[in-house]
Amino acid sequence: MKYMLLIHNRPGFVEELTEAEREALFGEVDAIMKELTESGELVGGNALADPSRTKTVRAGKDGRPAVTDGPFPEAKEHFAGYIMVDCESAERAVEIAARWPDVRHGGHMEVRAIMHEAGTEM
Repeated sequence: MKYMLLIHNRPGFVEELTEAEREALFGEVDAIMKELTESGELVGGNALADPSRTKTVRAGKDGRPAVTDGPFPEAKEHFAGYIMVDCESAERAVEIAARWPDVRHGGHMEVRAIMHEAGTEM
């Protein structure tokens, strides 16, 4: 089953770390990615650009779209990236997410099953 692991982190936390702490954090990420690649569980993933480069589109007045800059300003965390894995179980996907270092620094990981094309899981 494929799962999307959505990475949400606290803006600015990386800048608060010392150089050694940053290197350790990125080393952890690299180790997890290498493990998932070697096990064949990694499907893909990417980091996202800074939220300041985000556009949000909502229904506006008169049915026309309203476009604003950035995500919600009151958000304490932002969507920072994702990893897609193909695991044997939801428990394994949660295990991977729990090891992601951003979680220890005020962020969180959302684990979402990816529906098959037929969408029968709904």
